[in-house]
Amino acid sequence: MTARRPVIGITTDIVSAATPTGTRLKADVGLAYALCVQKAGGTPVLLPAIPECVNEHLDLCDGFVFTGGDDPRTEEFGQPTDPRVKPMHPQRQAYELALLRALEAKRETPVLGICLGMQLMSLVHGGKLDQYMPDSRPDAARHWDAEHEIVPAGSGGSGFQSIAQGMHHLGITWAGTVASKHKQAIIDAGRLQVLAHSDDGVIEAVGEPSRRFYVGVQWHPERTAVSGTGSALFYGLVVRSREQLP
Repeated sequence: MTARRPVIGITTDIVSAATPTGTRLKADVGLAYALCVQKAGGTPVLLPAIPECVNEHLDLCDGFVFTGGDDPRTEEFGQPTDPRVKPMHPQRQAYELALLRALEAKRETPVLGICLGMQLMSLVHGGKLDQYMPDSRPDAARHWDAEHEIVPAGSGGSGFQSIAQGMHHLGITWAGTVASKHKQAIIDAGRLQVLAHSDDGVIEAVGEPSRRFYVGVQWHPERTAVSGTGSALFYGLVVRSREQLP
C-alpha cells in the first residue's frame, strides 16, 4: 500500500474580473506554487480566502504555503497604512490572519510563507514593516523584480543554529541567489528568528525554532533557479508535512 502524498494548502488572492455584465470576484494564484509543491511530492490544494472555512482547511491540509500578493493593512498592528501601498483584499487579509492565528494551536503543522506570506507571519508575531522601501533605501529598486544575494543572519544564536541545522538536512541554504519582487520589508521580525539577510541588509528569511517547519522568506522560491533557495524550500515543507501523516 502506497502512503498518500501530504496535502499542501496554498492561499489564493481575491481579484476583480471584468465580465459583459460588470465585475465578479475570482480566486487567483500563480500556478508555479502548485507545480513546485507537486514536484516536491505533495498534493497542492488551492484555498479560497473564506474566513469561515479556516477550521475546515486546517483539518484538510497537512501543510500550508502562504503566497505572495499585495500589501497588508497595518492598522491592527499599530501602524497607519501608507497611502502609497496597494492594499491586499480585506477578505484575503482576514482569512490569512485567521489561519495563521489558528495554526498557533497546531504548531506541528508545517508552514512556508512567501513574500507577503512572510510579512504576515512576522506581523502576527509582533514584527514591524517598512511599508515603502523607496523612501528608506536608495537601493530599493534592486529588490523589485530582480535577483540578488542573501547571506545567513550572522551568528544568529541557538535559535538560528537549531533551524539552520534542520534545514541543511533538507537541502535548504541561507546563502545564494534569489528572485524577489517587493517594495515592503520586515524591519523587526518580532518573536521570530531572523535566518537571512540580503547582501544589503534587508531581512530575507525568518523562522520559529520551536516548530517543526515554520519558515518565511521574502523572496520567491517558486521563481528562484538555485535549488537551495528555491525548490528545496518546497521539498522541506513536503517532507516535514509527510512526517505528520498517520
